[in-house]
Amino acid sequence: MASDKPFILVVEDEPAIVELVSFTLKQANWETSAVHTAAEAWELLQRRTPQLILLDWMLPDQSGLRLLSKIRADRHFSGLPVIMLTAKSMEEDKIAGLDNGADDYITKPFSPRELTARIKALLRRKAPEHAQSTMTAGPVSLDPVSCTVSLNDQKIDIGHAEYKLLKFFLAHPDRVFSRSQLLDKVWGDHAVIEERTVDVHVLRLRKALKEGESLIRTVRSVGYMLSEK
Repeated sequence: MASDKPFILVVEDEPAIVELVSFTLKQANWETSAVHTAAEAWELLQRRTPQLILLDWMLPDQSGLRLLSKIRADRHFSGLPVIMLTAKSMEEDKIAGLDNGADDYITKPFSPRELTARIKALLRRKAPEHAQSTMTAGPVSLDPVSCTVSLNDQKIDIGHAEYKLLKFFLAHPDRVFSRSQLLDKVWGDHAVIEERTVDVHVLRLRKALKEGESLIRTVRSVGYMLSEK
């Protein structure tokens, strides 16, 4: 099965920090890409939406704050988790970052352990489908680290699209999602997939889950949900 690691975008122009951060993220089993300017960051965002952005306060072409404001003003990216990396420890600077929409900030120099902990905490809060702990419902369990799904403790074969769909449902139990919401949340804005394709993946998911298929409920005229009730 293809990897389903969270993708983290690093926007930082100091080579030593880029190297430290990239190494730390890879050690934590995250996929990463680093760019050095706000313009490069924006260009990459048009091609691929990350699960989280580490954004430096001072960039060569414009401030990280200005890029953050642009991200928050765009409906595609407004909910993206963003952690500001800053050499500034002044209280008013931290407040300015949070006021502009940063979810958290971390002051340089920082330890790899602190960075990893902050990212994990933010992903748990903002994007539970990218948490690293095992998720379960009824006889079904999913391990995000090994990208495997088990039924009654026996591993089962499951397609990559169905895996992503199940992972999202497990992260948001007892919540109904429309087909368009599932397209957006599971495959992203940039995916060219028709809404009826979601129905196909739901059917395949139910088939893969065998006796666990009843976990995936159809809510008439609305969409789908995962529920043990």
